[in-house]
Amino acid sequence: MKDAGAIFSDCGLYRYRLWRTWDSALPRLLWILYNPSTADASVEDPTLRRCMDFSRQWGFGGLTVVNRFAFRATNPRQLNSTSDPVGPENAFHLYHALDTHDEVLCAWGLQGGPIPAEIGRSGARIFHLGLCRDGSPKHPLYLAKRTARIPVHPHDLHNT
Repeated sequence: MKDAGAIFSDCGLYRYRLWRTWDSALPRLLWILYNPSTADASVEDPTLRRCMDFSRQWGFGGLTVVNRFAFRATNPRQLNSTSDPVGPENAFHLYHALDTHDEVLCAWGLQGGPIPAEIGRSGARIFHLGLCRDGSPKHPLYLAKRTARIPVHPHDLHNT
């Protein structure tokens, strides 16, 4: 691994950004997921490993992961146990990541809701791995290894 890192809140309860680079000559894919689990600057959890596998398969040299909610929890239901599951600096990191990546993969799963129109306004090319019945972009963990990226069409975006 050429470069690996993560940005956490001072209290350690929130992870705002995580990245891995294996080939700096190739572009990095931005993944937007639901909430961070146990992955950090040196530890990879199952979701991160799956995102890395997909990113390599599609020809990227690395990835950046941001989340709709920055509170670290191994079970998304744990987000209800905190008064601020989003995190005080999450919007800054999410929008900065959108501004600095050319391709974005939305993959937060069923609990996260449809893709907000504001992500589509970033200017980046937006993709998903399929949509759930409610329009939420599917989470990567349990999808087939050969799942293809699907471009997001304007009708996939929802005003919030």
